[in-house]
Amino acid sequence: MREPTKKQKKHNRETAGVSREQFESPGQIAGATAAALAEVAAHHAFGLFRDNKFRRAAGFETLNQVEQDRIFNELVVAYIVLIILILEAPDLRVPREFRDYLKDLKEMIPKAHIDSLRTLGVESEHLRVWEKLISLRYDEYAKDRHEVRSAAMQIEAAEKPLDLDDLSKIQLLVPVQAAAIGCHHHVCRGKTDGRDELFKLTLRSLSRFYIDIRIRLEGGKITFLTRAWLALRRMVRPRGK
Repeated sequence: MREPTKKQKKHNRETAGVSREQFESPGQIAGATAAALAEVAAHHAFGLFRDNKFRRAAGFETLNQVEQDRIFNELVVAYIVLIILILEAPDLRVPREFRDYLKDLKEMIPKAHIDSLRTLGVESEHLRVWEKLISLRYDEYAKDRHEVRSAAMQIEAAEKPLDLDDLSKIQLLVPVQAAAIGCHHHVCRGKTDGRDELFKLTLRSLSRFYIDIRIRLEGGKITFLTRAWLALRRMVRPRGK
Protein backbone atom coordinates (compact mmCIF):
# COMPACT_ATOMS: atom_id res chain seq x y z
CA MET A 1 0.00 0.00 0.00
CA ARG A 2 1.39 3.39 -1.00
CA GLU A 3 1.71 6.11 1.62
CA PRO A 4 -1.19 8.56 1.09
CA THR A 5 -0.68 12.31 1.14
CA LYS A 6 -2.63 14.63 3.43
CA LYS A 7 -5.00 15.40 0.54
CA GLN A 8 -5.59 11.68 0.00
CA LYS A 9 -6.41 11.11 3.65
CA LYS A 10 -8.78 14.08 3.63
CA HIS A 11 -10.56 12.75 0.51
CA ASN A 12 -11.01 9.32 2.11
CA ARG A 13 -12.44 10.73 5.32
CA GLU A 14 -14.87 12.97 3.48
CA THR A 15 -15.98 10.18 1.14
CA ALA A 16 -16.58 7.46 3.67
CA GLY A 17 -17.05 9.35 6.92
CA VAL A 18 -14.04 7.94 8.74
CA SER A 19 -11.73 9.84 11.07
CA ARG A 20 -7.95 9.59 11.31
CA GLU A 21 -8.06 8.99 15.06
CA GLN A 22 -9.56 5.53 14.46
CA PHE A 23 -6.60 4.15 12.49
CA GLU A 24 -2.86 3.64 12.71
CA SER A 25 -1.85 2.99 9.08
CA PRO A 26 -2.72 3.94 5.49
CA GLY A 27 -3.89 0.39 4.88
CA GLN A 28 -6.38 0.65 7.72
CA ILE A 29 -7.73 3.93 6.37
CA ALA A 30 -8.18 2.49 2.88
CA GLY A 31 -9.68 -0.69 4.30
CA ALA A 32 -12.22 1.26 6.34
CA THR A 33 -13.06 3.41 3.31
CA ALA A 34 -13.57 0.32 1.14
CA ALA A 35 -15.76 -1.27 3.80
CA ALA A 36 -17.86 1.89 4.09
CA LEU A 37 -18.29 2.15 0.32
CA ALA A 38 -19.26 -1.53 0.03
CA GLU A 39 -21.79 -1.08 2.82
CA VAL A 40 -23.31 1.97 1.13
CA ALA A 41 -23.54 0.02 -2.13
CA ALA A 42 -25.41 -2.84 -0.47
CA HIS A 43 -27.71 -0.36 1.29
CA HIS A 44 -28.65 1.36 -1.98
CA ALA A 45 -29.17 -1.99 -3.70
CA PHE A 46 -31.52 -3.09 -0.93
CA GLY A 47 -33.42 0.19 -1.22
CA LEU A 48 -34.04 -0.41 -4.93
CA PHE A 49 -34.89 -4.05 -4.28
CA ARG A 50 -37.56 -3.05 -1.73
CA ASP A 51 -38.97 -0.24 -3.89
CA ASN A 52 -42.60 -1.05 -4.74
CA LYS A 53 -42.36 0.35 -8.27
CA PHE A 54 -39.28 -1.74 -8.97
CA ARG A 55 -40.90 -4.87 -7.60
CA ARG A 56 -44.02 -4.37 -9.71
CA ALA A 57 -41.97 -3.67 -12.84
CA ALA A 58 -39.86 -6.79 -12.18
CA GLY A 59 -43.01 -8.89 -11.68
CA PHE A 60 -42.07 -10.04 -8.19
CA GLU A 61 -45.57 -11.40 -7.59
CA THR A 62 -44.78 -14.16 -10.12
CA LEU A 63 -41.22 -14.88 -8.96
CA ASN A 64 -40.16 -17.48 -6.41
CA GLN A 65 -37.76 -16.66 -3.59
CA VAL A 66 -34.73 -18.07 -5.40
CA GLU A 67 -35.30 -15.80 -8.39
CA GLN A 68 -35.89 -12.78 -6.15
CA ASP A 69 -32.63 -13.52 -4.34
CA ARG A 70 -30.83 -13.75 -7.68
CA ILE A 71 -32.14 -10.32 -8.67
CA PHE A 72 -31.02 -8.86 -5.35
CA ASN A 73 -27.53 -10.29 -5.86
CA GLU A 74 -27.34 -8.72 -9.32
CA LEU A 75 -28.33 -5.35 -7.88
CA VAL A 76 -25.68 -5.51 -5.16
CA VAL A 77 -23.00 -6.48 -7.65
CA ALA A 78 -24.01 -3.64 -9.98
CA TYR A 79 -23.53 -1.05 -7.24
CA ILE A 80 -20.21 -2.56 -6.17
CA VAL A 81 -18.90 -2.68 -9.73
CA LEU A 82 -20.09 0.89 -10.28
CA ILE A 83 -17.89 2.03 -7.38
CA ILE A 84 -14.91 0.37 -9.03
CA LEU A 85 -15.71 2.01 -12.36
CA ILE A 86 -15.94 5.39 -10.64
CA LEU A 87 -12.58 4.96 -8.92
CA GLU A 88 -10.83 4.13 -12.19
CA ALA A 89 -12.68 6.71 -14.34
CA PRO A 90 -10.09 8.71 -16.34
CA ASP A 91 -12.15 11.90 -16.03
CA LEU A 92 -12.51 11.73 -12.23
CA ARG A 93 -11.60 15.23 -11.05
CA VAL A 94 -9.21 14.54 -8.20
CA PRO A 95 -5.62 15.63 -7.51
CA ARG A 96 -3.06 13.70 -9.55
CA GLU A 97 -1.34 12.41 -6.44
CA PHE A 98 -4.67 10.90 -5.35
CA ARG A 99 -4.86 8.61 -8.40
CA ASP A 100 -2.45 5.95 -7.15
CA TYR A 101 -4.25 5.78 -3.84
CA LEU A 102 -7.63 5.34 -5.57
CA LYS A 103 -6.11 2.54 -7.62
CA ASP A 104 -5.21 0.74 -4.41
CA LEU A 105 -8.62 1.51 -2.93
CA LYS A 106 -10.59 0.07 -5.83
CA GLU A 107 -8.77 -3.25 -5.48
CA MET A 108 -10.09 -3.49 -1.92
CA ILE A 109 -13.78 -2.97 -2.73
CA PRO A 110 -14.69 -6.57 -3.70
CA LYS A 111 -12.84 -7.99 -0.70
CA ALA A 112 -14.62 -5.52 1.58
CA HIS A 113 -17.99 -6.86 0.46
CA ILE A 114 -16.86 -10.47 0.81
CA ASP A 115 -15.56 -9.75 4.31
CA SER A 116 -18.92 -8.20 5.19
CA LEU A 117 -20.73 -11.34 4.01
CA ARG A 118 -18.29 -13.47 5.99
CA THR A 119 -19.12 -11.59 9.20
CA LEU A 120 -22.79 -12.34 8.51
CA GLY A 121 -22.02 -16.05 8.53
CA VAL A 122 -22.09 -16.73 4.79
CA GLU A 123 -20.34 -20.01 4.05
CA SER A 124 -17.03 -20.14 2.20
CA GLU A 125 -18.58 -21.93 -0.76
CA HIS A 126 -21.02 -19.05 -1.32
CA LEU A 127 -18.29 -16.46 -0.76
CA ARG A 128 -16.35 -17.96 -3.65
CA VAL A 129 -19.46 -17.66 -5.83
CA TRP A 130 -19.73 -13.98 -4.87
CA GLU A 131 -16.07 -13.39 -5.71
CA LYS A 132 -16.56 -14.97 -9.12
CA LEU A 133 -19.76 -13.03 -9.80
CA ILE A 134 -18.19 -9.66 -8.95
CA SER A 135 -15.21 -10.45 -11.15
CA LEU A 136 -17.40 -11.57 -14.07
CA ARG A 137 -19.65 -8.51 -13.89
CA TYR A 138 -16.71 -6.14 -13.60
CA ASP A 139 -15.08 -7.65 -16.69
CA GLU A 140 -18.38 -7.42 -18.55
CA TYR A 141 -19.36 -3.87 -17.56
CA ALA A 142 -15.83 -2.55 -18.03
CA LYS A 143 -15.80 -3.98 -21.54
CA ASP A 144 -19.28 -2.58 -22.24
CA ARG A 145 -18.01 0.95 -21.58
CA HIS A 146 -16.59 1.08 -25.09
CA GLU A 147 -19.92 0.16 -26.71
CA VAL A 148 -21.81 2.57 -24.48
CA ARG A 149 -19.46 5.43 -25.35
CA SER A 150 -19.70 4.68 -29.07
CA ALA A 151 -23.51 4.46 -29.01
CA ALA A 152 -23.82 7.71 -27.05
CA MET A 153 -21.55 9.51 -29.49
CA GLN A 154 -23.62 8.28 -32.43
CA ILE A 155 -26.87 9.43 -30.81
CA GLU A 156 -25.49 12.84 -29.94
CA ALA A 157 -23.78 13.31 -33.31
CA ALA A 158 -27.04 12.59 -35.13
CA GLU A 159 -28.48 15.78 -33.62
CA LYS A 160 -25.51 18.14 -33.94
CA PRO A 161 -21.73 18.16 -34.32
CA LEU A 162 -20.05 17.09 -31.08
CA ASP A 163 -18.00 19.64 -29.17
CA LEU A 164 -15.68 19.12 -26.20
CA ASP A 165 -18.50 19.66 -23.73
CA ASP A 166 -20.58 16.93 -25.40
CA LEU A 167 -17.65 14.52 -25.33
CA SER A 168 -16.99 15.28 -21.67
CA LYS A 169 -20.61 14.60 -20.73
CA ILE A 170 -20.59 11.34 -22.66
CA GLN A 171 -17.39 10.22 -20.92
CA LEU A 172 -18.77 11.24 -17.54
CA LEU A 173 -21.88 9.11 -17.87
CA VAL A 174 -20.28 6.01 -19.38
CA PRO A 175 -19.74 4.13 -16.06
CA VAL A 176 -23.32 4.44 -14.82
CA GLN A 177 -24.74 3.67 -18.25
CA ALA A 178 -22.66 0.51 -18.56
CA ALA A 179 -23.63 -0.68 -15.08
CA ALA A 180 -27.33 0.09 -15.55
CA ILE A 181 -27.59 -1.55 -18.97
CA GLY A 182 -25.70 -4.63 -17.83
CA CYS A 183 -27.64 -4.95 -14.58
CA HIS A 184 -30.95 -4.61 -16.42
CA HIS A 185 -29.89 -7.29 -18.87
CA HIS A 186 -29.12 -9.77 -16.07
CA VAL A 187 -32.13 -8.92 -13.93
CA CYS A 188 -34.31 -9.71 -16.96
CA ARG A 189 -32.22 -12.75 -17.93
CA GLY A 190 -31.63 -11.09 -21.28
CA LYS A 191 -35.34 -10.65 -22.04
CA THR A 192 -35.45 -6.85 -22.00
CA ASP A 193 -38.18 -6.21 -24.59
CA GLY A 194 -41.05 -4.30 -23.00
CA ARG A 195 -39.12 -3.75 -19.75
CA ASP A 196 -38.41 -0.03 -20.23
CA GLU A 197 -39.96 1.00 -16.92
CA LEU A 198 -37.80 -1.47 -15.03
CA PHE A 199 -34.72 -0.12 -16.79
CA LYS A 200 -35.62 3.49 -15.96
CA LEU A 201 -36.01 2.66 -12.28
CA THR A 202 -32.67 0.84 -12.23
CA LEU A 203 -30.91 3.65 -14.09
CA ARG A 204 -32.41 6.33 -11.84
CA SER A 205 -31.28 4.58 -8.66
CA LEU A 206 -27.77 3.83 -9.94
CA SER A 207 -27.43 7.38 -11.27
CA ARG A 208 -28.28 8.98 -7.94
CA PHE A 209 -25.75 6.72 -6.24
CA TYR A 210 -23.16 7.46 -8.92
CA ILE A 211 -23.54 11.22 -8.69
CA ASP A 212 -23.41 11.16 -4.89
CA ILE A 213 -20.17 9.16 -4.81
CA ARG A 214 -18.53 11.25 -7.54
CA ILE A 215 -19.46 14.52 -5.88
CA ARG A 216 -17.93 13.28 -2.63
CA LEU A 217 -14.75 12.16 -4.36
CA GLU A 218 -14.48 15.38 -6.34
CA GLY A 219 -14.99 17.59 -3.32
CA GLY A 220 -18.49 18.88 -4.04
CA LYS A 221 -18.18 19.85 -7.72
CA ILE A 222 -21.81 19.53 -8.80
CA THR A 223 -22.40 21.89 -11.75
CA PHE A 224 -21.00 19.74 -14.55
CA LEU A 225 -22.46 16.57 -13.06
CA THR A 226 -25.88 18.18 -12.94
CA ARG A 227 -25.70 19.20 -16.59
CA ALA A 228 -24.61 15.72 -17.55
CA TRP A 229 -27.44 14.16 -15.55
CA LEU A 230 -29.96 16.09 -17.63
CA ALA A 231 -28.61 14.38 -20.74
CA LEU A 232 -29.06 10.83 -19.44
CA ARG A 233 -32.51 10.12 -20.86
CA ARG A 234 -31.41 11.02 -24.37
CA MET A 235 -28.12 9.15 -24.25
CA VAL A 236 -29.11 5.72 -22.88
CA ARG A 237 -31.10 2.90 -24.43
CA PRO A 238 -31.72 -0.49 -22.78
CA ARG A 239 -29.87 -3.46 -24.20
CA GLY A 240 -32.03 -5.32 -26.69
CA LYS A 241 -33.62 -2.11 -28.02
